[in-house]
Amino acid sequence: MKKPALLVGVCLLAGGTPALGEGPGAGAAAQSAVTPPEPQRLNRVIELLERDQPVYYTQTTTFTREEGLRLAQTEADYITLEMEHGAFDMNGLRAFMEGLVEGGPTRSGHRIPAVIVALPVLGTDEATTRANAWMIQQVLAAGVHGILLCHARDPEAARAMIEASRYPFAPEVAGLDRGFRGSGSQNFAARIWGISPTEYLQKADPWPLNPDGELFFGVKIEDSYALDNAGATTKIPGIAFAEWGPGDMGFWLLGLPQRGVNAQQEAQMQAARARVFQATRDAGISFLNTCNDNNAAAMIDEGVRICTGGWKAGRAHTNRQMPW
Repeated sequence: MKKPALLVGVCLLAGGTPALGEGPGAGAAAQSAVTPPEPQRLNRVIELLERDQPVYYTQTTTFTREEGLRLAQTEADYITLEMEHGAFDMNGLRAFMEGLVEGGPTRSGHRIPAVIVALPVLGTDEATTRANAWMIQQVLAAGVHGILLCHARDPEAARAMIEASRYPFAPEVAGLDRGFRGSGSQNFAARIWGISPTEYLQKADPWPLNPDGELFFGVKIEDSYALDNAGATTKIPGIAFAEWGPGDMGFWLLGLPQRGVNAQQEAQMQAARARVFQATRDAGISFLNTCNDNNAAAMIDEGVRICTGGWKAGRAHTNRQMPW
């Protein structure tokens, strides 16, 4: 990978950036220490990927205002809200999003970190996803920036997710029916994003399907059925990233619960990873993989663009400077 050029005019805070999870007030301290860059987009993830900079995320299952305040100054580029196995709590989600706003802006100058929700509804088939489209629309109305569809077995389930996320007046796209998000869904979300409801209606569309869109959607190809359809699922218009879910994939391919890197090195697991990785390459979307400081550089050179860890090593490898 050709390493991206340094961003001009961005410098490290004196003494380094604050640690992950510093509480309220950290944003104000950062602002007084250095003037952050002017964001070009609302969604930091999209802005970085457009620069071919890998992105890094943290995760939480706690949906409270206090947790939003704690994570408002995270060093991660985005936050995954784990609702697949955690609580589907819309009041908590809205309080969390308000906490992010209260604790912001981020050190990169964005109003809040990007937030992606892993939903409890699974992509097992089209009918299931369409019957639970209310979940998709509820989390988007809370002001999140995207959704991860777990166990994305059926390409039509992924298509149903994208259609449920779009407004009827969004630009028409071959392969998609008109969206069906409704009037009123924009109001709270617009306040979280810090824009007018009219602006939200224009910007709340999947990227890169819509180059001006600020929503980011992904799929987990994490079982044998999903693996068989990986090529078709990743090509659904509006899908921006995919992962191979090694935890669940291990359940399916290796039997008893498997943990750690050793299980991922099994031949069946590596073959599954390779199939999903190739599917993302063929579709021109980003691949998500577990990373750490020891392997981040190699993962990035291989083509991984979304990492679970390895922030310091990865950012150093691509000449990325904080707070950007």
